[in-house]
Amino acid sequence: MKYLLTSAGIKNNTIHNALVDLLGKPIAECNALCISTASYALSRGPALAWSFITGQESQTPMTELGWKSVGVLELTALPSLGKERWVSWVRETDVLLVNGGDPLYLCYWMQQSGLADLLPSLQLVYVGLSAGSMIMAPRIGEEFVGWEPPTGGDDTLGLVDFAIFPHLDHEMLPYNTMAHAEKWAAKMPLPTYAIDDQTAIQVIDGTVEVISEGNWKKFTS
Repeated sequence: MKYLLTSAGIKNNTIHNALVDLLGKPIAECNALCISTASYALSRGPALAWSFITGQESQTPMTELGWKSVGVLELTALPSLGKERWVSWVRETDVLLVNGGDPLYLCYWMQQSGLADLLPSLQLVYVGLSAGSMIMAPRIGEEFVGWEPPTGGDDTLGLVDFAIFPHLDHEMLPYNTMAHAEKWAAKMPLPTYAIDDQTAIQVIDGTVEVISEGNWKKFTS
């Protein structure tokens, strides 16, 4: 599995080029599955899901990049289908495009669906957007807890060994300042990154590289 963990999708040429390198072939030759499950825990969930799936969300480009095909993988539907139906869909795709929204809701359905267990064995590219990136960490921090899972807490999948504070200095998110990122990081017992919407974090075989045309900062625990 190769990861491209973004704050706001494929926002600039540097991130775009990193994605193509990870894919190993042009986007036009790649099949994608998009996941917008995280949207449904937000107040405008259905509208947000539609705009992501149809490529109408210009501020967070993902599905509209010119893929050979784009399918929708709805995590809440998978437990009712059985793995014999859907695992082949995932194994045969080139890339998963995972939308933002509520990170713990997304994490819960990643686990309930069985996709979380499957991810480490997949030979594809995982592209996360905001919450879709955050859940790869061992935890997200109490500041980002909205929807609460039955078990409580802020634990997530732990497929990378750092945590992400996305949308740094975003004009519509007054909480997301560097000062707040530093306070968040100080309470996290692991390395952390604060990244703005022009930044992504690439992970290949455990090697971490920041891909950016913007502002970011790494904090150590």
